[in-house]
Parts: sequence; C-alpha cells; structure tokens
Amino acid sequence: MTLAAALQRRRRPTHFLTSFAPVTLANAILKAGNEYALADAPLGSADDARQVVREIERLGAAGVIVAGPNLSEDYLAQLRDTGAMVTVIDSRAATRLPAHLIINPLLAPGLKSYQTALGTQLVLGRRYALVRSLFRRQRPLRATEPSQPVRCFLAFGDDDAQGQTLIRAKELLGITRIDKIYAAVRLHHPQWNELKELAATHAGRLEVISEPGEISTRMMRSHFALSSGDGWSLELACVGIPQLLLPQTVHHLANAQRLDDEGAATLVGEAATVSPGELRNAIQVVLNDPMERLGMSRCSRHLIDGRGPDRMVLAIELMLRANAAAKVQPRLRLVA
Repeated sequence: MTLAAALQRRRRPTHFLTSFAPVTLANAILKAGNEYALADAPLGSADDARQVVREIERLGAAGVIVAGPNLSEDYLAQLRDTGAMVTVIDSRAATRLPAHLIINPLLAPGLKSYQTALGTQLVLGRRYALVRSLFRRQRPLRATEPSQPVRCFLAFGDDDAQGQTLIRAKELLGITRIDKIYAAVRLHHPQWNELKELAATHAGRLEVISEPGEISTRMMRSHFALSSGDGWSLELACVGIPQLLLPQTVHHLANAQRLDDEGAATLVGEAATVSPGELRNAIQVVLNDPMERLGMSRCSRHLIDGRGPDRMVLAIELMLRANAAAKVQPRLRLVA
C-alpha cells in the first residue's frame, strides 16, 4: 500500500492480485483508489503464474511487482516472457531471482548476498527503507524528547509470529518506572482479545491501539520502543524514537544488527532467548542515560530520512523506460 501510494503520485495506477486474511483488508485498497482481484492459488505456484500472466495481458501492464516468499526462477521467467518489467521485493536473498529489478526495503542483506541474472538491477540500502506516510508526517514534530512520565511503545510488526506483544507487555507492567505502555497491533492479531483483557485489568497503564491516528499520537509521546527489527523498526527510526530490538526471524536479526551497528538502536538479542531480567536491565540502561537516548534518536533520524518509497518509484520508472526502449529497438541483420 505504501509503494502503491508512491506510484499514484507518479500517475501510475496499481492493481493488486492477492488473497486477504482477513477479507476486510480489501477495504483499505479500495479506499486508496486502487483495484484488486483475488488470487486463485498460492504465490509462486504454477497456477498463480498463469493467473498473473492473464492479468498482465488483460490490463496491458507495463510492469509487475512481486512480494513474497517461495519465488522460483521458472516463475519469474514466465512473468518476464510477457514483456512486462518484473520487480521483486526481497529481503531474504535465499535464491537466484531473474527479475529486471530487485528491491530490499531493509538494511540487510547486502549486495554480495544476492544471486542475480544478467541485466538485473538491485536497489538496496538505507535510502530505500519503506516508510509509511503516517511516520513521515511525525518526523518533523519529534524535535525533542517528550516530557515525563515514562512511556513505552510496543511495535512487534504486523505478524508478531511469536506473540511477543503479549509476553513483553506483561513483563513491562512489572517495571514500576514505566508509567504507560502502548501496544500497537492489528485488529486481527491472534492475541487481540487477551491483550484487551490485560489492558482492562491494568487500566491506565496499558493501552492497545490499532488505528493510524492512535498510533501517531501515542508514538510521539513515547520515550523508547520495543520492536523486532522489521519494517516498523525502520519507520520508528525515521521518527527518531530510541529502540530496543528483539528480532523474531533470521532476516530481521540481520536488519536489527545493522541498526545496532549504526547506533540507531540497541540489539538486546533474539526474542525467543531474551529473559525478563535481560530486558529489564536493557530498559534500565536506556532510561538512566538521557545521552544514550539522544544519541540513538539522532543516529536513527540521520540513517532513515523517510523518502525511500519515492526513490523506489524513481528506480521503477527508469527501468520501465529502459524496458520499453528495448522493445522498440530495431534489430540489425547481417547480410552476406
């Protein structure tokens, strides 16, 4: 949706071919002025390839953007044979991807990790972080640290595969120094009911939020955040909020390590192995050292400027023009 909004600013309409869980997510696509069609097969399968090819031919699409795991060389080769420019959003670098353009919206892995085909261009690094407008708008407003009392922002991503939001919320409630905890989750989070019950039990200290307006206001009041090193972490870095990172997956661990190396956050450890005592000690270090928070805020704002989506679209536009020029280029014949 973030990339689609950036494409709209270049007068490029976007058509989604996907499946929804839950189905109510389709409303967000329609509200933004885009169109969608339901996918009949899992992404990367042979049936899915045939459906994508049909949609490309039906729409006369200049390009197709593929985002998701389980992509094979044969799958992408079928899409390239349509003549459309193929873009892949990939942050794993697990296999060779014969696409025209590969975009990594995270800080890792780097260039050497990717296996590419002849003519493939790569768009990598901090300049291409995928930051939503919700966070870009708050960046100028976060010039200084908010006043007391101490507030914590929990943002373990849209998936939260290990249910860390509920686990860490309970641990934070045991730290009396933290006066307010904001847990940002989707309405379809598997532990939504448990989180709401916990918030009702600790009324005044824990608040469960999901709406963009709620997220923006609570985020700006927070002194630090707990995140998992995913796209949310880069967006919080764009705003300038100090973070403690508890990654839940391997590729998010690499991204979290880069944020720690840049001084934009502190990598506490993998979420499954960090004990309550280790997290408590890390929080005490951050709260006791205002210069540490200031340093993380400045480094993170310098690292991520929030203009990644526009740079992605510019790269896509350049590749679209090159692909269109290659189609009309006349063939030279040798005459004996």
